[in-house]
Amino acid sequence: MLARAFFYPTLTYNIVLEKLSCRQWYNRIDETVILGALPFRSITQKLVQDEGVRGVITMNEDFELKRFVNTDTEWDSVGVKRLQLSTVDLVGSPTQAQVHAGIEFIQENAKNGHSVYVHCKAGRTRSATLVACYLMKKHLWRPEEAVEYIRAERPHILLRKAQWQTINTFYSDIAGPLAS
Repeated sequence: MLARAFFYPTLTYNIVLEKLSCRQWYNRIDETVILGALPFRSITQKLVQDEGVRGVITMNEDFELKRFVNTDTEWDSVGVKRLQLSTVDLVGSPTQAQVHAGIEFIQENAKNGHSVYVHCKAGRTRSATLVACYLMKKHLWRPEEAVEYIRAERPHILLRKAQWQTINTFYSDIAGPLAS
């Protein structure tokens, strides 16, 4: 309920910050992944033509996607596949099953030389958690290394206790005994 009440005010806040500060709506993290905020319809062609996006991972709940972003049909019409990993805003973090599904989606797109736009509302928390896990798996990095790498490209990411728990659990799973 809290996430629903704060959705539009915080979305407006993020739009204003992007216009008035050095924050960017999205940032390329590596040759495959772009981490960003809601991909408004107005940036669809730029993402597809300029950035080579053929996959979109949305970490948003259904109500967050009602007005400003493409439907699956609209994404399909421009050759983009979408994966929704619904995660509650403000306090939520993706499950381990969602993290694995997201990484698999990214890897499939990477095999074909395509970029993937990973987003939540602001591209700071839910989506940054997934991207950190992807980088840990890809590079065999520790959690802190992955997060610092993202922060170098997108300084305004914000990870709280729940997100760190997801990241650390994922790291323990992929690193096994080496994680100790």
